[in-house]
Amino acid sequence: MNDLYKFGKRGLIGVLALAALLLFVWRVSVHTPADAATRNAPPAIAVDTAAVTHADVPIYMLGLGTVQAFYTVTVKARVDGELQKIGFTEGQTVNKGDLLAQIDPRPNQAAFEQAVATKAKDAAQLVNAKRDLDRYTVLQPQDLASKQTVDTQHALVDQFTAQLQVDQAVIDNARTQLEYTRITSPINGRTGIRLIDPGNIVHAADTTGIVVVTQIQPISVIFTLPEEDVSVISGALSAGAVKVTTLSRNGDVELDEGKLLLIDNEIDQPTGTAKLKAIFGNEHNTLWPGQFVNARVLVRTERGALTIPTSAVQLGPNGPFTYVVKNESTVEMRPLKIGEESGGMTIIKDGLVLNERIVTSNQYRLQPGSHVRVNAAAASTGAAKMLTNAS
Repeated sequence: MNDLYKFGKRGLIGVLALAALLLFVWRVSVHTPADAATRNAPPAIAVDTAAVTHADVPIYMLGLGTVQAFYTVTVKARVDGELQKIGFTEGQTVNKGDLLAQIDPRPNQAAFEQAVATKAKDAAQLVNAKRDLDRYTVLQPQDLASKQTVDTQHALVDQFTAQLQVDQAVIDNARTQLEYTRITSPINGRTGIRLIDPGNIVHAADTTGIVVVTQIQPISVIFTLPEEDVSVISGALSAGAVKVTTLSRNGDVELDEGKLLLIDNEIDQPTGTAKLKAIFGNEHNTLWPGQFVNARVLVRTERGALTIPTSAVQLGPNGPFTYVVKNESTVEMRPLKIGEESGGMTIIKDGLVLNERIVTSNQYRLQPGSHVRVNAAAASTGAAKMLTNAS
């Protein structure tokens, strides 16, 4: 009886041990691979996304140019004499007619007064000659004056009349020379560095002027574009005013806005470029003669174009593509047919539809089927942009 009890107890222990072993094997074979797979699955890649939207995209052409003064005048003396006074401060803004310099006027004043006196003398002689002519004309019928005397007096009157015209011309010339001693600004502009000091003798034949005056309000920019762009620019000009924006050398800062004036009348064959001229108000003096700038020409605006951020466009062996976020938070590589790029946006001709979400960052870590996690800041920004576009 005791042996039977012992045998049953051992059998029960054996059965329980076998059951425990089978349970362990089942857990190892069924659950452990799934847990390991879960633990070994790659984490989702954090990315920024944006929605495919409709937008008005301005199309620009960019050229390198140089700022030029609208007018540049080297002010020179037109008569000889001593430079008595400088009437401007270097760098001063002057208006047309403002005094810039004064040359000693006394010699020219004397010449003017002499010419006036000469005319007065000849005018008196003309009056006397006319009176004699009147007398001879009265006496001739009475044979108290010969015909020759009358004819001679006629000629004398004509001579003094012509002399008065000569005298008037001399007076006009002397007055002009006297006015030249007062040198005024021929344009509105800004004076440069003074080129000569008071006390020096200046001559009309001097090649060096007194000062250079440049007009910088308005101001012009001369820039170049490839010859193949000329037809596009010409078409834009025929449709109306063409806006031109000047940018700093690095392209980060807008300096001023103006309009295109003209396209030069010939292509530069060695470089294959055309010169263009634009005018700017330059109210804040952000443009300066001789300055190098970038000129951005607005040729047209694509209305309601399908667009994505340029950062979403990738280049592969088969051309441009982008990663599209699917509903299961995986990505798909989508080939694209793109148009122009402007202001950080690229026009999509084919490959995407409105409101699809595309990846704009961390593309180098992605491949088709990768799991992604959208950054919260990017998601909220994208939602806000969609609401703005919808409104």
